[in-house]
Order: sequence, then structure tokens, then C-alpha cells
Amino acid sequence: MEKLVLIKVGGKIVEEEKTLHKLLEDFSAIKGYKILVHGGGRSATKMSERLGIESKMVDGRRITDKATLDVVTMVYAGLVNKNIVAGLQAKGVNALGLTGADMNVIKSARRPVKDIDYGFVGDVEKVDGQILCSLIKQGIVPVMAPLTHDKKGSMLNTNADTIAGEVAKALTPFFDVTLMFCFEKKGVLLDEHDDDSVIEKITPEIFADYVNQKIIQGGMIPKLENAFEAIEAGVKQVVITHASEINGNKGTVVVK
Repeated sequence: MEKLVLIKVGGKIVEEEKTLHKLLEDFSAIKGYKILVHGGGRSATKMSERLGIESKMVDGRRITDKATLDVVTMVYAGLVNKNIVAGLQAKGVNALGLTGADMNVIKSARRPVKDIDYGFVGDVEKVDGQILCSLIKQGIVPVMAPLTHDKKGSMLNTNADTIAGEVAKALTPFFDVTLMFCFEKKGVLLDEHDDDSVIEKITPEIFADYVNQKIIQGGMIPKLENAFEAIEAGVKQVVITHASEINGNKGTVVVK
């Protein structure tokens, strides 16, 4: 089976000129089939401020009312996505910007209201791996924004880590998939105050133990849960690493 690398990169990396430039260089240098999934939360928050729309967050997750949905659609699918696509084209990568609505590539359901009403937030139901595979085999590099749709005419704000995990799973019948979550740290850390305390390998048992000890906490928990789900579903390898290390062998490798 041919190899494919799926890179998920946090909004902070793609929103700052210097780190975006480095990412475009490194991503362009990856040989073979590849996909980029990006965030963009800080840009959405800034744009909301400029438009006088209050950003509401609960446990780091954005509450997406109608006004906020308009902003995230403009920012994620427009400003952030097209900046990346244009930058990759300049480096000879034939990139195509996509949301879940384009070619019905990711369909979601609006998150049901339990304790919190997240508004127009989508939980992924189906990814069309076949159509992505056909694009990729034509030499097109998908650049995916963190938006899906409900097939009833509404866009839905959707967690970029989740999109990366679900797309990786949907492509396992067609490729040997490596999924890389890239952000500002060098990997999963034993000590959040020591950037060099990278845990090189992590299994479900080690993960459970570190969560109990509160070594792993906050946003890293759902990131790792996504990673283990992807491995269970047939993704070959999941790596959590610094955005500047996508061509190296550094970071935390998630294993069965």
C-alpha cells in the first residue's frame, strides 16, 4: 500500500507569518501523498472582536451561535484556508482548499444539547474516503478547514483534531496512513514546564496512568483519545510533535 501523511496543525501555527512560512516549507518537502488539516481559532476570535461579536468558550471549546458561525465560516474557509492554499501553490504544491460541505466530503450532525448548548457545532458522522482518495491520486493535496455540514444547508463548526482523526480513518482502506498532530510543544510532556520532557512512546495503559496522576490533562486528553481511536481503526502511526518537526523523527509516538 502507498503511504500517505496527514498533518493536523493548530491555528496558532498557521496564523503567524513566521511559523506559517516554516510550515509551508516543511509540508512542501514531504514526499508522496499528503493532506493538511488546520485550525484557526485565534483569527476567528480577533475577527469576532472587530465585528463586535462576543466569543464564548466553555472548557476551551467555542460556543457557536449564528453570528459566530458566520465568522468561523469566513475565517476558516476563507482567510486562513486560502492563505495556506496560495502559499502552497507558490511552492509548487497543487493544493485544494476544502470544507466538509465541498463534494459532501464530511457530513456531521449538530451536537445534541446536554448540559451545554454548543450551537452550530458538528459531530462527524461520515467521511467520504473514496472521493478524497481520487483527488489525492490525481496529485491534488487537500487542505481541510475545520468546518463540516449537515446536508440540510447549514455549516457546522467542527474540532480540527476530530476532522484529522476521522479523515485518517476513512483513508486507511486506500493508504498506509501516518497521522501527525503538530502544535507548539515538542510532544506530550511529562512536565508541562519542561519543554524537553517529551514522552517518546505512549500506550493506552501509560495514558490512563498519566491521566490519573494528572501528568496529562486539559486539551491533550481529547487529542490522545483521538489518536488511540485512529490506531484502533487501522491508522498505521500517530505522532504528536512540534510543528517544525514534521520531517523529523522527534515527538511522541502513539502505539497500541
